[in-house]
Amino acid sequence: MKVAILVTDGFEQVEMTEPRKALDEAGARTSIVSLKDDKVRGWKFTEWGDEFPVDVPLARARPEDFDAILLPGGVINPDKLRMDENAVLFAQAFLDGGKPVATICHGPWTLIETGKMRGRRLASWPSLQTDIENAGAEWVDQEAVVDGNLVSSRKPDDIPAFNREMIGLFGRARGGQAGQRAT
Repeated sequence: MKVAILVTDGFEQVEMTEPRKALDEAGARTSIVSLKDDKVRGWKFTEWGDEFPVDVPLARARPEDFDAILLPGGVINPDKLRMDENAVLFAQAFLDGGKPVATICHGPWTLIETGKMRGRRLASWPSLQTDIENAGAEWVDQEAVVDGNLVSSRKPDDIPAFNREMIGLFGRARGGQAGQRAT
């Protein structure tokens, strides 16, 4: 399974690195897709974090080359992404195609911008509750929520549950084959 991780500077680092590690360990091939061409920088709770190489600049990324998408949070990252039409359209293509979508914390901001959240259930950082409800979705205060092809969580503390549900969803989407390493 090929998973796009859509980020730009300011993503909450642990919300990218820990899910990516879980996906890689499960046998997925993850790629950082970004508005930037070379490197992106994470955010570690209250200060700038590490830099990570961009695998595919968004300008060259094609949703059809990926089986699923991961949208980490942080405040800066999804706020920038939701203001970029190409980033929103990239994320929307996964929703439209019925492909698995995983998002955590402030990550749903990008999904809200697609206009495709009406009738969905999702978790997020509590400050997004009004945004989610205004988009016609139901905000849920749970560590991990699965709604069809969408899995969401509230915060970094939820990452173990988020990873478990994300791996399960991604695996089911590929007929139980993807996301599970052959032994």
